[in-house]
Amino acid sequence: MAATVERPKPIVVPDYCKGCGRCIDACEHHCIEPGSDIDPATGLVPVRIHLEHCTACGLCFDACPEPYGLRPAFFDAVGAERVAFAPRDRVATPTPEPIPDAVVELPASQPLVIKGMYASAIGAILAGCRYFFGYPITPSTEGAELMARLLPRLDGQFLQAVSEVAAINMMYGAGAAGVRATTFTSSPGFSLMLEGLSYMIGAKLPGVVVNVMRGGPGLGNIAPEQSDIKLACRGLGHGNTRAIVLAPSTPQEMLDLTMLAFDLSFNYRNPVIVLADGYVAQMTGRVTLPRTMVQPGVPAWAVTGDEAHRRNLISSIFLSETELEAENLGLLAKYARIADAEPRADLFQCDEADILLVACNTPARMVKGAVRTLRARGIRAGLFRPLTLWPFPIRALAPLLPRAQQVIVVEASAGQLEDEMRLAISRADLATPPIARINRHGGVLPSHDEIVSCVVGATQALPVGAIA
Repeated sequence: MAATVERPKPIVVPDYCKGCGRCIDACEHHCIEPGSDIDPATGLVPVRIHLEHCTACGLCFDACPEPYGLRPAFFDAVGAERVAFAPRDRVATPTPEPIPDAVVELPASQPLVIKGMYASAIGAILAGCRYFFGYPITPSTEGAELMARLLPRLDGQFLQAVSEVAAINMMYGAGAAGVRATTFTSSPGFSLMLEGLSYMIGAKLPGVVVNVMRGGPGLGNIAPEQSDIKLACRGLGHGNTRAIVLAPSTPQEMLDLTMLAFDLSFNYRNPVIVLADGYVAQMTGRVTLPRTMVQPGVPAWAVTGDEAHRRNLISSIFLSETELEAENLGLLAKYARIADAEPRADLFQCDEADILLVACNTPARMVKGAVRTLRARGIRAGLFRPLTLWPFPIRALAPLLPRAQQVIVVEASAGQLEDEMRLAISRADLATPPIARINRHGGVLPSHDEIVSCVVGATQALPVGAIA
């Protein structure tokens, strides 16, 4: 006589039960009912089971959606349950191997004369970006228009979202899939993206946001202003949220720094912000293309939808306080690595500079011309231009401070760049010379003559013999 095969009855696995109720509807003997207690690990309410009338028909197993909150269980002689995971568990798959990026040689080409936004779009494509999600907003729209023309020819995807909120969440999805994606926006749109950026940072997802700053607050105007420095460096959502912030000042840097942004974003699994202003985005300049482009691979952690990556999970939700603290400590450790390895600055005539001018984006172009004029007059002025606003390049600035008799921060905002500099100086515990400032607002930029006059006045106000 053949042995009778024991059919398993269900048990609830609270970590996986969503409380959807499908098993309740499937059970003819009313052995399952809605639960009343919230599971602290998930925040959901698992069902409750009474096995007195259970016939082990198995219909509840068929009704339970993946990842299966109901599991089959057997009972031994003393009544202890043995969970039989094998009947519903997947076959174990090995950890996927990453497919590395490839570098493709480009033919030699003549320099282009193009707008900054076009340069950023071309830089994104050369960096391997084939996905664009965005909403048109002046003065960044030309970049999106070029992506709309080019990406379909490259088997890429261009999608005009219904809003900036939608666009940044599409960026989340693309980042989770491990593909290179970007969005172009301007200040009001950037404000709308902050929640999604916070989610991307928490989920450790790459993505490049090119933000063209314009006048504010609110809708403001479409003129250039450095209105988002504080937002990009300190305000990317609640919690411990940081992203590398790159500040181009020429169309060439719009291309170069956009390409760099993709490498940094995937290296650190974190969004990167390219922070331009309206003039940098709209001005036309000479741009030399690189000799190579990137053919992107597939990261091991990506959720690509294939069998090799099916066990990967992307999430920024950690309901346990201890788990969330551990995640935050991991983020802070990553930021520390970034702060150590990635600060960048460009120094112009800073050797033995008595007057040190600090500026970025378009104002740095005015300052550079003013430095040439001042040097011709015998005044030793220099330009310190941070290329990364976060992390601020304090190690490059520190050796210049003991020599300088005056630091003058030139910016089109009410001290947002100065605040980043002062915070970096304070944390490095450095002594500083007097700090002055030239601030313009609402899209008005500091002029060459204004900068020269300020520096001449500063030198005249210094004590006799202060400037060698």
